Amino acid sequence: MKLREDIRNIAIIAHVDHGKTTIVDELLKQSDTLDAHVNLQERVMDSNDIEKERGITILSKNTAINYKNTKINIMDTPGHADFGGEVERIMKMVDGVLLVVDAYEGTMPQTRFVLKKALEQKLTPIVVINKIDKPSARPQEVVDEVLELFIELGADDDQLEFPVVYTSGINGTSSLSEDPKDQEKTMNPVLDTIISRIPAPIDNSDEPLQFQVSLLDYNEYVGRVGIGRVFRGAIKVGDQVSLMKLDGSVKNFRVTKLFGFFGLKRVEIEEAKAGELIAVSGMEDIFVGETVTPVDHQDALPILHIDEPTLQMTFLVNNSPFAGREGKYVTARKIEERLLTQLQTDVSLKVDPTDSPDAWIVSGRGELHLSILIENMRREGFELQVSRPKVIVKEFDGVKCEPFERVQIDTPEEYMGSVIESLSQRKGEMQDMIHTGNGQMRLVFLAPARGLIGYRTEFMSMTRGYGIMNHTFDSYLPLLAGTIGGRRNGALVSIDTGKATTYSIMSVEERGTVFVEPGTEVYEGMIVGENSRERDLTVNITRAKQMTNVRSATKDQTSVIKKPKTLTLEESLEFLNDDEYCEVTPDSIRLRKQILHKNEREKAAKKKKMAEDDK
Repeated sequence: MKLREDIRNIAIIAHVDHGKTTIVDELLKQSDTLDAHVNLQERVMDSNDIEKERGITILSKNTAINYKNTKINIMDTPGHADFGGEVERIMKMVDGVLLVVDAYEGTMPQTRFVLKKALEQKLTPIVVINKIDKPSARPQEVVDEVLELFIELGADDDQLEFPVVYTSGINGTSSLSEDPKDQEKTMNPVLDTIISRIPAPIDNSDEPLQFQVSLLDYNEYVGRVGIGRVFRGAIKVGDQVSLMKLDGSVKNFRVTKLFGFFGLKRVEIEEAKAGELIAVSGMEDIFVGETVTPVDHQDALPILHIDEPTLQMTFLVNNSPFAGREGKYVTARKIEERLLTQLQTDVSLKVDPTDSPDAWIVSGRGELHLSILIENMRREGFELQVSRPKVIVKEFDGVKCEPFERVQIDTPEEYMGSVIESLSQRKGEMQDMIHTGNGQMRLVFLAPARGLIGYRTEFMSMTRGYGIMNHTFDSYLPLLAGTIGGRRNGALVSIDTGKATTYSIMSVEERGTVFVEPGTEVYEGMIVGENSRERDLTVNITRAKQMTNVRSATKDQTSVIKKPKTLTLEESLEFLNDDEYCEVTPDSIRLRKQILHKNEREKAAKKKKMAEDDK
């Protein structure tokens, strides 16, 4: 069996913030790939604005470096569970993985998720213990944790013999020794281990072509671009080929352009052979998992499995009294076009029409997945409304099931009691409790996903910001009875339209937490704060102080109000109740009641209560 010794294909996988993207930066800098004059900014692979701001990877990226006459293709994958659909497909394109683990934090929920996917594909692992320069690093214990995780996930004997490299991505140093003093100012130990341990792809370029699409890109000039691996044979520009569609149909087309990857650029190439990762254009309706073959030898590869969405929201055209003031794209046609464009590249997303032409049900892999889509649309000039996120309930063998998440919490010991109590109220079941030293505890729970909607804000205030919570989808389990989670407090709802005044905010403050500043325009039915009690309360926040010519005894006291609580998009989505919408425009995020008028709201609430009583 011939091998292509000049190529290695690897994916770099890890939990969020363990340093994958920084390591890729260093490998690019230190290999002989980039010209000396290319000035690399930090985390160069995170190319879109939201990735840069939040310091997270959302979309898988690929790059290639040259080292000792070998081309190493590297796929940088997201660490968040919400973008797990990206990780799964990458595994099919590569022969091995670099598993990056933080030398202090050790294995985390997402480490488990990405490693499980890699082991299922029988990939060869290399473990990279990163951030070895941290004073709190505990490399030996972390390697033991990684080994335990491999055993728990059913790794075979070859996979258990993984090599370990110790690195500090931020300093650009690495070594094969766990002693931080042995770190050398080079990434060669990582690159050498890749070449010696990751299998080279099989060279079967003389057989009929099989190219499978794992990622999609969209380019205004060439349309859709399919990125994937040539599993067999060769492909040339100008070839007539067949595209084996997911529904079993076949379409023929001509390859108009081929791109290879080198450094940070896509380079046009004339031909690609087995084992190479490339991008192909010329097919209008190509989808992930489809296979490109010769016209006379139609032999499709198995379809890629992509995890189903677990959470859904309703996206609606904005119909608030302030609709159309701030957005550039406000019509149903524009919003639908944009959602359908998103489907071109995001395979974990689903968009279904509803009875109304102005509303769509959008399903995704989690709150973060959907909120990033909303944030992107908002930045592009869209104006829309969204409902509270709901979990997707499925039926297996006649049993209704709901998604459960594996939740890992690191918290100072003093807050442990309140965390356990709050999660058990949300039907979370404790699986493990570990004392990690320095007064820190690690708690592992299995909790229904609907119990975690809106939990993060409560958790952060409960642990005074010292707690760290990570959760990842675990499985579908039988549906638990009753309502779980949700907001306990009612909302402060404006009864009037106008501008909020300092005078009226002062009188409302004692009722709860205010979300708006003086001078903010509000409308009837808009939520202007959170009530300190359970029920909703309508308030007048636009009343001005009556001017009289009588001098007041307190005249010289200046009005001082508390700083209002400003909610981010995620916090706004977490705050929502079932009868509320979040109105999103390029300039504002407003919360509102679905029924704006107070009397109509009360009538609807009575009707609902009567219907529930009849049940």
